[in-house]
Formats: sequence, C-alpha cells, structure tokens
Amino acid sequence: MYTLREIFFTLQGEGFHTGRAAVFARFCGCNLWTGREEDRQSATCKFCDTEFVGVGPDGGKFQTADALADAVAARWPVAAAAGGGERFVVCTGGEPLLQLDREAVDALHSRGFTVAVETNGTQQPPRGIDWITVSPKIGAPLALTRGNEIKLVYPQEAGDPAQFEQMDFTHFFLQPMDCADRAQTTAQAVQYCLEHPRWRLSVQTHKALGIR
Repeated sequence: MYTLREIFFTLQGEGFHTGRAAVFARFCGCNLWTGREEDRQSATCKFCDTEFVGVGPDGGKFQTADALADAVAARWPVAAAAGGGERFVVCTGGEPLLQLDREAVDALHSRGFTVAVETNGTQQPPRGIDWITVSPKIGAPLALTRGNEIKLVYPQEAGDPAQFEQMDFTHFFLQPMDCADRAQTTAQAVQYCLEHPRWRLSVQTHKALGIR
C-alpha cells in the first residue's frame, strides 16, 4: 500500500532541476514531524512548509506499485508527451523513503520515467533511483551521505554547511529558510554562497511564480 497526499504536473521549483517539467508524487507521512501544528515545536524538523497529512483530492491510496505508477503516468499530459523529453517524476513528501520501494521504482521506470527522490536523508533508498536529493535536518541522524545533490535549508541552528562538504554529493545547494524573516535568511544564504563558492543558491521559484 502506498499513500500519497497529491500527484500533480508542474515545473520543478528548486535545486538542480529548477524549471524542468515533472510529475510530483507527494507521499504522506514523515519521521521528523507528525504534520500537526500542535506538534511543530517538539518536532525534529520545525520549519517544514509542506502539507503531507491525509489524502488530498489528487492523491490516493494504491494497493500495488503498478497502480501507483499508472496514476503518476496519467498526470503526464498528452501535450507534454508530444513535446519530447524524458518523463520525470519527483518522489517527495513528507519523507518518501518511508514508502518508496524497489517495486515502485521499477514500475515507474517501466512507464518511461526518470525517478528522482527528495529525502531528509534518514532512510536508505531502494536501488534504481536516478536522482537523489538530500535535504538534511539538523538534529536528525543522517543515514544517506551520498547522492546527486544536497540541498540544505539555511540557516538552521547548529547547522554549519561545512559539516556536509566532505560527503559524496555532486552538487551543493543552500536554500534560504522560508519564514517570517525570509529577506534576512535569503541575505544570509547569498552571503554564505559568495564566501563559499562550492555552494550554490537554490530559491523556491515555484512560490515566486505562484505555481505548485
């Protein structure tokens, strides 16, 4: 059984693949926060900006990997298929690796999708994922220390980006924390990237554009 909050077609808004057409498959549940506001201050991750609780109108519960992959494939528009380019699915959450398994990855591949995952890095991924994005949450044990990109929300208390620089990632991104002082966190992230050019700035373009 796979339980998804939502499945929708959009443009990737952040990180390396910013601007790329993608189906987002948002899995329900997370191991670092219940998703309930009353639990936020006691959670390991206190700054999550995503709704991942319950099944939304374009989500669902899927008994099999094939049923899940069919639902993802149905969100890729005919017009997009005619426009060329690889099908791309971003498995996100919550924490998708609590549910995403090899059977689901294989089923998505069989329908022509390049499979990406956005994870907090506390779980090991199944084999076969094409693109791994790790977004560490300070205070949570990091089990996944390699992948295609690390995307660190910044600043986090006791979260010096330097502690991640020896890990096996190809791309290093800082993403300003979306909070009441977003202008300040953005300025801090910009300054850090200027002083440490290994890190690149990732901004949430989907919020600026008003898309999902």
